[in-house]
This record gives sequence, structure tokens and C-alpha cells, in this order.
Amino acid sequence: MAGNSYGTLFKITTFGESHGEALGGIIDGCPPGIKLDFNAIQYEMERRKPGQSAIVTQRKENDEVQFLSGIFQGKTTGTPIGFIIPNTNQKSDDYSHIKDNYRPSHADYVYEKKYGIRDYRGGGRSSARETASRVVAGAVAKQVLKDIKINAFTSSVGDIFIDKPYQALDFSKTESNPVRCPDEESAAKMEAYIREIRKEGDTVGGTVTCVIQNVPIGLGEPVFDKLHAELGKAMLSINAVKGFEYGSGFCGAKMKGSEHNDLYNADGTTKSNLSGGIQGGISNGMDIYFRVAFKPVATIMQKQETIDNKGNVVEMQGKGRHDPCVVPRAVPIVEAMAAIVLADFYLINKTYNTNF
Repeated sequence: MAGNSYGTLFKITTFGESHGEALGGIIDGCPPGIKLDFNAIQYEMERRKPGQSAIVTQRKENDEVQFLSGIFQGKTTGTPIGFIIPNTNQKSDDYSHIKDNYRPSHADYVYEKKYGIRDYRGGGRSSARETASRVVAGAVAKQVLKDIKINAFTSSVGDIFIDKPYQALDFSKTESNPVRCPDEESAAKMEAYIREIRKEGDTVGGTVTCVIQNVPIGLGEPVFDKLHAELGKAMLSINAVKGFEYGSGFCGAKMKGSEHNDLYNADGTTKSNLSGGIQGGISNGMDIYFRVAFKPVATIMQKQETIDNKGNVVEMQGKGRHDPCVVPRAVPIVEAMAAIVLADFYLINKTYNTNF
């Protein structure tokens, strides 16, 4: 299997399956001498882990990170940082009913056709549990970036949207509710809706908005390695993501150039920021903001028709522990992938751009 690594200079390679002994990864290219805050890393893991509230999967995992290399006396050495995250609460029997069946909208069918074998226990490598390793790398990347602030939050669940611009939100309230929405009124509606959906044995999708502040001018390359292109790739690599837009996004397609252009102030900042902090694929110093769309979780507790590995039409129903809405737990994953992208471009600029 290819495609287990992401990044150029700051690179993360992940390994492990949902129901294997452990997940893990190797972070390559992290600069030496960075004093790591291990509590901050574990905090990010707490935000992503299962079983943290009544509206997510009830699988209980501590998700405690064990670092194996690349750190000495609390500081990075510049060598590869190896780590593992033990799996401690697998219930593989929950998946015995799909051993020969393909779940609708899951990777089961294409995995078996591509590789000739699949780990049906929780989806194996295709499980969103793989993202735990990304969160570790993202937490390290955040400490490389220092002054750059990355704040993601749930901006919609189903047809419930925050109706305020991000500038009017208090990001310190994002962790005050299980939905991870900084608007308290919207959060209450979202939580109630997710609970209702769960009782129906169904699932629902939503969006995560991410705002990145204090980004220096110059991150990103202007042709194939545009900053927004890499952010898009990073976000679209997250399980269940169906769409990515930055700045004015698809709304910009409805506008005239005279409406959409960001006019300059004398100091080089812009009066508006429909560009989303990126122009020509390069950061311009303004806030970078983007939105990521997540589909409803494919496993539902309702009966559906599917096919088995002999081509027979069969009936199946989801079992086990699953998220009725993946969006709240996706918030730290979006932040992690954004941090990895920015750390990578930061090191590229530092290496190759004499003006940086």
C-alpha cells in the first residue's frame, strides 16, 4: 500500500489499523532543539479520542502517546520522532457480521478488489482511527510554528449553521460544549439534533471551519505547490471529507471582479479578505480561513440492502460503537493537518528563501 506519508521537509508517515495492537507514526524533518510540551500533545489527543461525550462513539481508548525516538531530555534531536498509540478497547466481534458483506459507502468493496484482502475489523487501515497519528504530528507541528494560531470549530451540523462571521466568535468557547461550536445558541441546537439523529439509528454530516492567524507572508509556492492546494489535499485526505473551500469559496463564483477584489491598504494589508489570506498560492499575511465538508458517517443502525463477496444481495444493519456525527471529533484533526502543512512550508521557506 502506497500513500502513507505526507509532507516534504516536515513529513509524517503513519501505520496501524483500527483493531491492531497499536497505531503509530514517524515524524521526519522536525528541527532539533524544540522543547516539547507533552501535556499539550496529550491534550490534542483528548480532543480527538473516542468516548469523550454522549454524542460520539462510546469506544473507550486512552490514546496515550508513547514516544520511542527523536527526543532527548524533553527536546527534539532532529532525528526521526517515532511514536505509538496502543489500542486497548477493540471489540472485533462487533464486525463479524460484515466479514463477507460490503458496507454501503465504506471502503470495504474497493479495498478487497484492489488488494485482494481486507481487514474487516472496524475497516482496518481505512478507519478514521488512523487520524490519531496525524493529531500527534499536528501537535508537534504546532510547537514548531509557535506564534501561528490555528483554531477550527464546528460551523454546521446538518442544516444548522452558525450565522455569524468568524470574527464575531470567541474561540475560547469552542471546547465548552461537546459539539465544539463557539456559538452557544447554535451549539445547543446542534447537540440536540445529533442526539435526535442517534435515536433514529441514523447519522448526519456537517462542516468544520478553520481560521489560521499570524501567518507570515511567503508560505506556499506559486505553481503546483500552492498553499491552498496543499491545504485542500490535506483536508481531503481526512476520512469522510467531501469538500474544501477557502476564502470566498464557491460564493466567489457568483461575484463580479469589482466586488471580489481585495483592495490594498498602504501597509500591504487588504481592506477585505475574500482571498482567504492566500494570493497566487502564497500567504499574504491576512487570516487564512477555509471550510471542510464532512459526509454523514456511513455506518447506520438501520437495515439496508448490500451485496456480499459472492455477489448476492443481502440485508445488513450496523452494529457496535459509531459516531452519529463525526464533525466534533474532526475539529482537532483539521487543525492537525493544517499545522502539518504550515510547518512544512515554513521549513521550506526557511531553507530556500533568503528573504524569509
